[in-house]
Amino acid sequence: MALPGLAVSSPSGQLTGQGLDGYYRDGLRTLSHCEVRAAGEEPLVVQGRLVAAHRAWFVGTVRRVGERGPDPDIRMERLRSADGSEQITFRSSATRPLRLPVEIRLGTDLAELGAVAVGLGGTGLRAAVHGSGLRWSAPGAHAVVAATPAPQDVLASAGLLCWELDLPPGGHRTIELRVRLDHDVDGPLGDPPAGRRRPSRIPGPRTQAPVPRARGDRPPRPWSPARLECDDHRADDLLAGSLDDLYGLLIRDSAGPMDTYVAGGFPWRCGLAPAEALWTARMLLPLGTGLAVGTLRALARTQQATPGADFGLIPGALRDAGPHAPPGCTGIEATLLFPTVLAEARRWGLPDQDTERLLPAAERCLHWLLSTTGRTGPWHGGYVPDPAPGGPYRCETQAHAHRAALLGADLLDTAGSSGAAALREWAADLRARFRTDFWLEDRAGGRPAALLTGDGRPLPHLGSTAAHLLDTGLLGGGTLAPGLLDAAGTDQLARLLGGPALDTGWGLRGLGAKESGYNPFGHRSGAVRVHETAVAVAGLAAAGHDKAAGALARGVLDAAEGFGHRLPEMYAGEQRTADGAPVPHPAACRPAAVAAAGAAQILIALAGLRPDVPAGTVTVRPLGSAPLGAMQFTGLSVAGQPFAVRISRLGMGMVEAAADGLQLGS
Repeated sequence: MALPGLAVSSPSGQLTGQGLDGYYRDGLRTLSHCEVRAAGEEPLVVQGRLVAAHRAWFVGTVRRVGERGPDPDIRMERLRSADGSEQITFRSSATRPLRLPVEIRLGTDLAELGAVAVGLGGTGLRAAVHGSGLRWSAPGAHAVVAATPAPQDVLASAGLLCWELDLPPGGHRTIELRVRLDHDVDGPLGDPPAGRRRPSRIPGPRTQAPVPRARGDRPPRPWSPARLECDDHRADDLLAGSLDDLYGLLIRDSAGPMDTYVAGGFPWRCGLAPAEALWTARMLLPLGTGLAVGTLRALARTQQATPGADFGLIPGALRDAGPHAPPGCTGIEATLLFPTVLAEARRWGLPDQDTERLLPAAERCLHWLLSTTGRTGPWHGGYVPDPAPGGPYRCETQAHAHRAALLGADLLDTAGSSGAAALREWAADLRARFRTDFWLEDRAGGRPAALLTGDGRPLPHLGSTAAHLLDTGLLGGGTLAPGLLDAAGTDQLARLLGGPALDTGWGLRGLGAKESGYNPFGHRSGAVRVHETAVAVAGLAAAGHDKAAGALARGVLDAAEGFGHRLPEMYAGEQRTADGAPVPHPAACRPAAVAAAGAAQILIALAGLRPDVPAGTVTVRPLGSAPLGAMQFTGLSVAGQPFAVRISRLGMGMVEAAADGLQLGS
């Protein structure tokens, strides 16, 4: 992946038109077939692997008619890039010259990615000869393949390009293909070209976000080149692979090309997913504030600015919430995350001028928060409804709102703006009411309700979203904001998160195994979601529950090994066994932004970094249990400068590189 371009194939490297196979650009499948034959047969592919998020490598052998012995004379190497280029190299080990006939069969349907993902690809289009290759046309769009060297024969009706390659002894020849997408008329970036209608809803389990149209070269990485050296070397590979996946999902904002954000994931959310983009930016703050500022600016441009009930709301799609609740609104989650990300980015070193420019958008988010909780209804209780205005009132939404109010008040104080006192007063009142209305006592020590219904009745089902209650947010001086739970409630939640009802051994399942409606493959009713496990690890570590945090971190690291260090958005919530392996979820995004960023958050959370750049301090409070052994992070970023920290096997932290003037906090 290198959005807005990507390529999908099986490990054979052949694009057969089956499933998701193909090259894609701007959300359209530019090539569905790319099948190589040499000496009249398909090469025998012996290896296919990703060498980077945007590049795949395939190796095969070619047997010619009459060839004797077990050893092939010709091998094929195929290097495929997400930008639409492919080099196919044939290497000879023979001691005499060889002539090798090569055919490449090409075709496309120019179908939309969202339709292909649910099995609704189109019929193949008729090809026409075009320059040194072929061209296919649909209303408003054209796919073009150019070949170098030019083929000696082209059969447009069959989509065939043909060569006779002369291979000298020990020599090689390379065929390069370049696929591009041409549009007749450029509409607004991110929209389909004129004459093509993108459906607002693709049938199936997800909504397909529009893929932004390409603008210029790939953007630079808006984060620092972080590296990890750990006693458990799998952690090193997980961090490197996760950052590579995130770069493959990085997109320039069409309305502000200097700003970048990370798309939600392939195949369902290859465009802007507001809440996931903000979560990703927040989890990568230890690598700098560049992604955060670009994401915040991009979302500020989408914010509702017209006076009315939705003033200040960041738009977002509805999202499935499992069997016990109606869909939730990702726009509400994004609206509550916006001031949190801005406030924490400032602590990590976001320049004052960037904070000041984004503050009005944060103030509008906070205005929406207070105005929404102040509306009247049959029962409201001062909680944030999701969706608004009728609710229900979700546990995690109250956690997001409480954090936004406290960190938002912190922002307003910094800017000398009014309104901070009202936010803190609302947050204090929410804490008092939440501990009465949401906490359900039982013989096991109690649990938080998953939600309150529109008329105030609690729903007792236990799920991983309760982990958000531990994510209280970063204030000044390395301190954490107070949470909605008291100390006893926090301790009890830590026990629940570490218990077998939620912890699969690979991470937290979305709904407890003993709850009604539990389904290990349920999107929000039993599957393990890496993001929520990452929130739990960071929250447990911050609250001093090292054992539970370490166990969850090790479980995700074990699962990542089973997925080749490319964690999917979610996987089945089956209980781990001694000889088991994590089971993929058929509808999961992979790569997925919040999974990749969540992996980074899990690892960095073990170091316990809490910066306060405006005050010139950084606090390091690693887990004393050192669950992955010794760790050394280099290439992090605090105050815009390189930051390095080493954690010993005894859980002691030592800062090895930091910005001038930055002091170690207590």
